[in-house]
Amino acid sequence: MLNVVKKYLDINYYYDQKELFEESFLSHPNYPSLYAITDSLNYLSIDNIAAKIPKEQFVELPDLFLSFFEGELVLVRKNNSSVVIEKEKGNSVPLSSNEFLEKWNQVIVLIEPNSKLNNYQIQKTYSKWLLYLLSVISFILLSVFLTSFSLERLILLTTTAVGLAVSVLILQEKFGIKTELGSKLCNISTNTSCDSVITSSNSVIYKNISFYDLPILFFGINLFAILLDNESAGFVISFLSILAIPFLLYSIWLQKVKIKKWCFLCLLVSLIIVIQAGFFPFINTAFFQITLVSIVNYLLASAMVVTAWFFFKFLFENNGKLKAELNSHKRFKRNFKVFASFLKEIEVLEGLQGLKGIKFGSSDSIIKIKLFLSPSCGHCHKVFNDAKSIYEKYPDKISLDIVFNVNPENVENPYLPVVETILALNFTNKENAIDALNDWHIKKMGLNEWKEKWPIINNSMLVIGQIQKQYEWCITNNFNYTPVKIVNDMLFPNEYELSDLNYFINDYLHVKENSENLKIV
Repeated sequence: MLNVVKKYLDINYYYDQKELFEESFLSHPNYPSLYAITDSLNYLSIDNIAAKIPKEQFVELPDLFLSFFEGELVLVRKNNSSVVIEKEKGNSVPLSSNEFLEKWNQVIVLIEPNSKLNNYQIQKTYSKWLLYLLSVISFILLSVFLTSFSLERLILLTTTAVGLAVSVLILQEKFGIKTELGSKLCNISTNTSCDSVITSSNSVIYKNISFYDLPILFFGINLFAILLDNESAGFVISFLSILAIPFLLYSIWLQKVKIKKWCFLCLLVSLIIVIQAGFFPFINTAFFQITLVSIVNYLLASAMVVTAWFFFKFLFENNGKLKAELNSHKRFKRNFKVFASFLKEIEVLEGLQGLKGIKFGSSDSIIKIKLFLSPSCGHCHKVFNDAKSIYEKYPDKISLDIVFNVNPENVENPYLPVVETILALNFTNKENAIDALNDWHIKKMGLNEWKEKWPIINNSMLVIGQIQKQYEWCITNNFNYTPVKIVNDMLFPNEYELSDLNYFINDYLHVKENSENLKIV
C-alpha cells in the first residue's frame, strides 16, 4: 500500500509530506488498512475522500485515483476506454475498462491536489541529482588530471564510478529507501521489478551474502584499487570482470526462469562488468601490468571495503529492524483504547468551568483543552506551543483555555506580575493577552524584556480573585505542579506528549458521534 500512496502524493505535489505519511501510516494502530491511509492523510491535513462508487459512475471519476483491484490497493489511470493500474511493486498492468470493472470493488480514495505547489522541493530534487553528477564528473576529471591521461583509464574510471552509483541504488531498493530515479529505472516496464529480485530468497549466495552485496563490493574495491595503484589496477579489474561473467549468467537465468522478473539495475551492473571485461583483449597492453605491488594494493583495497561494507550493512539492517519495532510500539501507543485507559478522572471537578482564562476557539468544540501554566515553568513553553499548534490545525474541532497555577499571596515571586498582566489584558483586550502569552512561551522573552513590552497593569480585584480561584482549585486537587493538562475534563496522561493528541482527533469525533446517536435512540 505504502509505495502506491506515496506515488499518488507525489503526483499531487505533496513532495514534502511523503515521509511524514510513511511514519504515520506504518505506526497507525489499524495498519495496514484503508482507515489507516485516510486517517494518516487527515493527520497531515491533506483533503481526501474514501467512498464506494457505483460502476455506472466510473466514467465520471477523475483520470487518476486510488482503488482496490483484486484485493490490492492500486493507482488507477483512466485513458479513454482503457485503464492502467500501477501496483505496490511498481509494475504497471494495462487493462480494458471492462476487464477492470469486472474485478473492481468500487472503493476509491481521492486527494485534493496541493494548490501550494512546492517549487522549492522540485528544485531541491533536481539540485540533489545535479550535485551527485557534478561530484562524479569532478572525481573522474581529478583522477585523470593527477595521473597520465589515457582513454583506457578514463573508460575504466567512468564505468567503475557509474557501477558504484548503480550499486548504491540497488542497496536503496534493498533497504526500502525509495528514490525517484531508482523507482523509474526499476519499473521501466511491466516485466521489471528490482524489489522482487533483490529481496528474493533465491538471491542469497551463502548465509549473509547475497547478490546485492556483490556490486557494492566489486565496484567499491575497484575504485579504491584505482586510487591506490592507477597504473596496474586495470589488469586486475578486467581479469576479475571476466571471472565474474558466470555469476552474471546465473543472475540472468535466475531473473528469467526462477523469479520471472527483470531487475534493470542488476542488468545495468552486468553490462558495466562486461564492458570492463572487454578491456582485456583490446586495450593497450602497457596499461595491463600485473605486479606484486598491484596485487597487494588490490588485497588492501578489498580488506578495507569488505570490512567497511559489512559494518555498515549491520547498521542498515539493524536500523530497519529498529524502525519496524518502533512502528510496532507506536501502533500500541496510538491505540485509542490504550490511550483512554491512561486518562484519569479529576477528584474535584466542581468549579473548573468557572475559571476564566485566555480562550482560543469555541466553547462548543468537541475537544476542550485546559492548561494550568506558570511563567516560571520551563516545561510549560513546550506544552503551550504543542496545544496552540493542535488548535491552529483543528480550529473547528478544538478549543484551548489557558489558566494559571500561581500563588497570589507570594508577592516575592518575580513572575506573579506576568500572570496578573496577562489576565488583566484578557479582560480588556483578548488579542493583547494572546500576544503577551506568545511572547512569553513561544518567543521566550526574558522577564525584563517582556515587562518593557507589557508594562505592569494595576490589577483589579477581579483579576486577583481569579488568580486566587485558579490556585485554590489546583490545591484542592493536589495539583502542586505545572503544567497540568486537562482534556474534556479528564487529566491528560503523563505517558503521552500533548502533541500525541493529534493522533486521536478522529477517535474523539467518533466518540462524540456515537454518544449523540445513543441519545437519539
